[in-house]
Amino acid sequence: MGKQLGQGDIDALFAAAGANAPPPTVGADAAESLERYSFSRAGQISNDQMKAISSVNDLFARNLMHTMGAWLRAQFKVKLVAGEQLPFSEFLERLTAPTYVCSIRLEPLGAVGLLEFDMAIAAPIVDVLLGGLGRGWPMRELTDIEEAILTSVVQMAVQELNLAWQSVGLEFVFEKRETEAAVSRMLTLSEKTLCVSFEAKMPEAQGTINLCLPAVVLNAILRRLISEGDRPRRRSKEAHARVRELMGSVKIATQLQFPPMRLRASDLVALSAGTILRLPLSRYSASELRVGGLAFGPAYPVRTGEHRGAQLDGWSAAEAANTDLNLAAESDACGHALSEIGSVN
Repeated sequence: MGKQLGQGDIDALFAAAGANAPPPTVGADAAESLERYSFSRAGQISNDQMKAISSVNDLFARNLMHTMGAWLRAQFKVKLVAGEQLPFSEFLERLTAPTYVCSIRLEPLGAVGLLEFDMAIAAPIVDVLLGGLGRGWPMRELTDIEEAILTSVVQMAVQELNLAWQSVGLEFVFEKRETEAAVSRMLTLSEKTLCVSFEAKMPEAQGTINLCLPAVVLNAILRRLISEGDRPRRRSKEAHARVRELMGSVKIATQLQFPPMRLRASDLVALSAGTILRLPLSRYSASELRVGGLAFGPAYPVRTGEHRGAQLDGWSAAEAANTDLNLAAESDACGHALSEIGSVN
């Protein structure tokens, strides 16, 4: 019977085979396909993503410009001037004290960003809201009352951010004003951020508004933004309600029109000031109510107090909403106008 090999013998055989075997080599094709990877590129935002971001932030700038102008009752211009990727340390270096920086939470990502109002524009805004002319003051910290007023302004700006970014399902939640020390601890100094800068101008002052967002957490949602770039923008319930609210103050040309009829030429020739023209219509004949040039439905002329009116024939607001007169979706032109109104406010 042959001798059985023990574990030590087996290990010795493998060791000997390994010593004599040539070292493994990588084929030329495989070597050419290998690329060096720099972990510093993690979270890098592509050029396509930056273009998509610019379109979203342009919308935010227009919305904020018109909303602030209406609120302040003064000229207020906002323009997107830059969008770039920076280490968080560089963003901190750009902050000038004193300034107003608040933290904003990005939902559903759970990340935290920063929104800064330069005091050069924050102070004139507060001045206008306190009854002033919108002029700045020497660089100083805000009083408690001034900070409360400016906080309400920043919260409104965050709402406009929500309207601009809602197409990709990103929601911004205002948290609080942060101290300089707290801001420096928000992110690691080397973390890449998306820094978007806006130029804000008033008749007597100008300054900057800066938005700082962590780049890594934005990548997935930005890919979605690009993939949906050519699709119609979906309106949230909030945006739809806002459009309806804005439409409620729009005045639309309305007329009560008699049905077509024929009159004798002699009656028309005999017309003069004060002549009563007898129409071949029954007192119970319905007229046509037309709104914005569109037929709304049959109606009867009536008197209500000292005014004339039109009584709809069996119509209700719910039925009217289902007719061709549904102004929110009547035509592409109207829809475009509403979008412009939404951006104005």
